[in-house]
Amino acid sequence: MDSMNQGSMMNEASGGSLPPGMTEEEALELQLELSKVEDEIQTLRHVLTAKERHAGDLKRRLGISPLAEFKNNISKGWQDVQSSNAYKKTQETLSQASQMTSAAFSTMGSALRNRFGEMRALTYTNSPGNNYNMRHSLSMPAMRNSSTFKTFEDKLSKVAGSGSNGEDAHPPPGNDS
Repeated sequence: MDSMNQGSMMNEASGGSLPPGMTEEEALELQLELSKVEDEIQTLRHVLTAKERHAGDLKRRLGISPLAEFKNNISKGWQDVQSSNAYKKTQETLSQASQMTSAAFSTMGSALRNRFGEMRALTYTNSPGNNYNMRHSLSMPAMRNSSTFKTFEDKLSKVAGSGSNGEDAHPPPGNDS
């Protein structure tokens, strides 16, 4: 390279000024090295592109489609996930949570059965003639104001909806005929 060319490369590399503590010779040397590295990168890109084309051709000849390759990658990835410690710990935690939830629902079911048993006993003993009268038990203030009954009543009213004549399926309290 001639000195004119080197000078223009130098100005190009340094943007017109040298970094602090660097001589012109050091900057020129770094600029030449950068140029060589960029040429090598370009050559490697061409080689990589040629290798990728060759690999694609071999896959096509073997009958390996992009979809089949994708499926294999997904399958291998899933196997890797399943064999990981994190997956196993998560699976164990979810299993424990499921058991605890099941136990909680079982306990809640028992509590509800007991509560309804108490309500039935209270209703049965307070009904005229000891006949089980649900309408009478629903009008009892102590039962109607309990949180258990309120929740139950809300759910029943949603299930019952309205009657075929468009009126409420349950008449308001005090309209007993």
